[in-house]
Amino acid sequence: MDGAPAPRVLAVCGMPFEAAIAAGPGVATVCGPGPWRVAHRLHAVLADPAGPRWAGIISFGCAGGLDPQLAGGTCVVAMGVLTPDGPVAADPDWAGALLGRLPGAHAAALAGVDAPLASPAAKARLWRASGAVAADMESHAAALAARRHGLPFAACRVVLDPAWRTVPACALAGLETGGAGALWPVLRALAGEPGQIAALCALARDAWVARRALRLARARLGVDLALSMPAL
Repeated sequence: MDGAPAPRVLAVCGMPFEAAIAAGPGVATVCGPGPWRVAHRLHAVLADPAGPRWAGIISFGCAGGLDPQLAGGTCVVAMGVLTPDGPVAADPDWAGALLGRLPGAHAAALAGVDAPLASPAAKARLWRASGAVAADMESHAAALAARRHGLPFAACRVVLDPAWRTVPACALAGLETGGAGALWPVLRALAGEPGQIAALCALARDAWVARRALRLARARLGVDLALSMPAL
């Protein structure tokens, strides 16, 4: 091919900080948050006739814990993702490569959700109903897009809020902005309900742990996010 090589792995993330961690010389990113933004942006990228040849799609970022045994910062490598259209299996070779580079990661199912699970009760219900150990709002959109386009799919997610953690309403206030400039909506919501400050501080500690674990996972996965590249 002429010119500089184009990115060949497409990483689907929820928030800009996750995309910043995932991005690299061989990795392009699509960012949410949420399945609708991700699905729209994936369609635009994958349908572009002038775009690169994609080797695979990986969902990469944080998730909410469903299994109460998983502490914050635990890495989950998906064997499959539960979607509204049924389960979508991860590419077994890619999942195996992820597990080989991430000692201590859990191999299990992820659940795709369309809205955050804020309460322990909601997380417990989904855990009992699905058997998935963690949930996020982007993996199902990524899995369905990969299946539609005939691309290998994988998911690597780090637990941010454990199953027993309540996510305060103020922490969700910035999601409708798409993750950009989310501080002011959070502060406005907190000003209206200052009693949420303790829960917000606890969640901030969870986020610090998860972000550190996500950076470590990214470093261990290497430039291609553990996907063995075919020769061009």
